[in-house]
Amino acid sequence: LTYFFTDVLAKTNPTKQGDETKMPLSMVNESETRYIKRIGGSDETKRFLNNLGFTVGETVTVITKINDNVIVKVKEARVAISSEMAKKIMV
Repeated sequence: LTYFFTDVLAKTNPTKQGDETKMPLSMVNESETRYIKRIGGSDETKRFLNNLGFTVGETVTVITKINDNVIVKVKEARVAISSEMAKKIMV
């Protein structure tokens, strides 16, 4: 019975099933737009990224990658972050 309901839910709501793949923002190609799914790191890192506009559910677009930095557009602003910081943002 439990299997039946799980199967029915998976068929009626496919985004909850196979769409949970995440990758770090640092791996996104230039000009791609993604949704932020999770932000990792310490509480201080999460607070810092939140203050810059990186919040779960927000869209983020990679503008360019220069040296060890990633320039992104988030909440209508362009922000430069290190690739180490970008690895903590899962999209």
